[in-house]
Amino acid sequence: MGSACLRWLLAHGHEAFAYDNLSAGNRAAVPETEQRLVVGDLTDSASLSATLEQLEIEAVMHFAALASVPESVAAPESYWRTNVVGTKNLLDAMRACRVAKLIFSSTAATYAFTDRMPLTEASEQNPATPYGTTKLACEAMIRDYHNAYGLQYTIMRYFNASGADPDGEYGEDRKNESHLIPLVLYVPMGRREKVLVYGDDWGTRDGTCVRDYVHNDDIAQAHQLALDALAPGVARTYNIGTDRGVTVLEVVRACEKVLGAKIPVEFAPRRPGDPAILVASCDKVKAELGWRPRYDTIEAIVETAYAWHRKYPNGYADKRA
Repeated sequence: MGSACLRWLLAHGHEAFAYDNLSAGNRAAVPETEQRLVVGDLTDSASLSATLEQLEIEAVMHFAALASVPESVAAPESYWRTNVVGTKNLLDAMRACRVAKLIFSSTAATYAFTDRMPLTEASEQNPATPYGTTKLACEAMIRDYHNAYGLQYTIMRYFNASGADPDGEYGEDRKNESHLIPLVLYVPMGRREKVLVYGDDWGTRDGTCVRDYVHNDDIAQAHQLALDALAPGVARTYNIGTDRGVTVLEVVRACEKVLGAKIPVEFAPRRPGDPAILVASCDKVKAELGWRPRYDTIEAIVETAYAWHRKYPNGYADKRA
């Protein structure tokens, strides 16, 4: 998501840089790599401060985090260290360098999944996993820094970020892919034998989980609008989704429609921490920032993803070649 926002900002008149340890990201996802990418880690406070000062940074968009729900359940220590301690290091570096503007990438995983759908920003927050708990802790820390030190912030609670750049040059390619759309597309491309669907008895319209898929470019647009609206005293939180849900099997069918090919599915047991339904209400961000997502169907999102994977079937390895 960070590289998508960086590319969006560059295309819309902002000067922007990436700071990444590349543990999960791709160097080739950053345009003008040698000029735009600083390889560094949130645990390195000195490097953070030096980067903010040397590049004369005026605002920070904080995307850096571990973000796998199952992994967080198995290894919570690394999530608290990276997500929470790393965020504190960043906030302290910003204070030291007098950088007062922050856009923070949070998550729908901070919510209590027992609340009525769609979720609003006022819905109960009671995370079911360490991933969600660490993100909620970061939200609380950011509010504390706002109250004590005047930090201007907007918190963005993403639902399911997805899709590729419309020019087909940049897309989703993680070292340990966990997002559904690329995993489905890997099957007809020969990178996987089948799609694993976790649970077929969820009490939804087809028995599979319902999620809210929002295109990366639409998320990037929301970040630009939030950045432009930051000012002294600003402290805002927004859901970023589409106000509607799509089941896992509906995503598979959308991929089949776009590709014109059948995609085999195998059902597996439910995973710990998965809710049956997770859908956003986005009325607030639309009303306050004038945000209007461009990609309003799952097929439109899949089309951009498939265009990227078709052009670069081995992901950024092909792009680097």
